[in-house]
Amino acid sequence: MMNMTPVVKQLLIINIIFFIGSQLVPVSYEYFAMFFPENPSFKAWQPITHMFMHGGILHIAFNMFAMVSFGSALEHFWGGKKFLFFYISCGLGAALLHTGVNYYFFQDSINTLTANGFNKADILQILNEGKIDTRWQELLTVSQFESFTGAYIGTVVGASGAIYGLLTAFAFMFPNAELALMFIPVPIKAKYFVPVILAIDLFLGFRGNSLFGSGGTGVAHFAHLGGALTGFLMMLYWKKNQFNSNRWN
Repeated sequence: MMNMTPVVKQLLIINIIFFIGSQLVPVSYEYFAMFFPENPSFKAWQPITHMFMHGGILHIAFNMFAMVSFGSALEHFWGGKKFLFFYISCGLGAALLHTGVNYYFFQDSINTLTANGFNKADILQILNEGKIDTRWQELLTVSQFESFTGAYIGTVVGASGAIYGLLTAFAFMFPNAELALMFIPVPIKAKYFVPVILAIDLFLGFRGNSLFGSGGTGVAHFAHLGGALTGFLMMLYWKKNQFNSNRWN
């Protein structure tokens, strides 16, 4: 904590303020968590604000520990402005991929339902009322039904997407740094550690589980991957252009 850099410290404070505020005023989740774009509760600012909302003490504790640990190292080398741009960009990339995947599964189910005589406007109205039509379950698989309803009704909160971007950047800049998880006693170099985490999280995500948690409900796996992918692409671009006249100073 003694080596915490200025922007990381400010982000930590903002996250803590948002978390305390959300616990005191639970209705704040309706405004600052990110909803599905077709849901009337979706607001233009939610792709930003959802990064500062968390679902519980363990959720924010893990994310903030990772942000301080990896973010401070990156900000030390990049400076505050570049670090903040990277962090927010990874968070937005996470939201974009998560929403895109949700939209794909949602639209796939909508197409199935409308092909069997249902009207999309009626479907959305039922969902907006917090209800379902049991006939949908006769036409959709269990997985399709859960993805369909979860995409529309569910919300996204947390800095995890941005954190995965930081992990990716850290592995890119310090590939031989040794890292470890509490259940892996042997340190692993970052260049192996981060890809393994992403691969395992993706695999368990398709199975409905999570690497960091018991059960898969509520875990935005594609947000994690979206943040990591955004971070990877940005690092590639910066490495390719680090010696031209447009480089960051």
